[in-house]
Amino acid sequence: MNVILEKYHGLGNDYLVFDPNKNELCLNEENIKLICHRNFGIGSDGILMGPVFDGKSIQVRIFNPDGSEAEKSGNGVRIFAKYLKDAGYIQKNHVIFKTLGGEIEAYYLNEEGSRLKISMGTLSFWSDEIPVAGERREVVNEEMTFRDTPYLVTCVSIGNPHCIILMEEISKELVCHIGRFSEAAPYFPNRINTLIMKVMDRTNIAIEIYERGAGYTLASGSSCCAAAGAAFKMGLTDPKCYVHMPGGTLEIEICEDGRVMMTGDVCHVGKVTLGHTFSEKLRNGNPEPK
Repeated sequence: MNVILEKYHGLGNDYLVFDPNKNELCLNEENIKLICHRNFGIGSDGILMGPVFDGKSIQVRIFNPDGSEAEKSGNGVRIFAKYLKDAGYIQKNHVIFKTLGGEIEAYYLNEEGSRLKISMGTLSFWSDEIPVAGERREVVNEEMTFRDTPYLVTCVSIGNPHCIILMEEISKELVCHIGRFSEAAPYFPNRINTLIMKVMDRTNIAIEIYERGAGYTLASGSSCCAAAGAAFKMGLTDPKCYVHMPGGTLEIEICEDGRVMMTGDVCHVGKVTLGHTFSEKLRNGNPEPK
């Protein structure tokens, strides 16, 4: 039986949806790496495995292209909500499902389900909840050193960890340079997503992103929430702002109760049917090409 996946992207951040109810394959680190490989596989920023049903609740598991599991992904949860509607699992105008990083509530803003508003959870700047090593504290404008260079950083969790560095100018090259060293720095027991951020005005910020387990990405929904939350925490922006990335823009709102709402689009690219030989290679556990 051939393996079938659905490919989507949110602002250029592309994911494959693996529906365990329609496939006979046990995902593991090696075959996730092979599927996501951009030369030897399909190519993807990650895999969304779901829906997984636990009683009445729906769950999704989010995997990075290196095979590690992520707690949450803003683009990923929008994509998964769109898939639930496309596949006929959901007919209502909203859906609630679980991720490793917490519960998600998604609202469909159009009939196609391609524009969504997502309740992403609550931001935490507390070190033990992110986590960041050391005594319990809010990690705001704290100096950290990555490969001999000191930076003022703000760290935050929205179910997954982020390190935000405020800068006057940002670029892909700079975030990749920092991210290679910050991702697994001793400060961060579970590794971390690295963002460099430029504040344009009270309602607009721009970020570049180096994701834990994935590297440089064109867009990240959870990173947008983290950056908007950090900018608001530091008094630099209003509670509602637009976060600009190379892949596009998301609208983020920090609510009075601390919840973060994210609004943006996703696109269904198409169905991918893996060939018989490749499908059997995945089942037989053949390793990723070096």
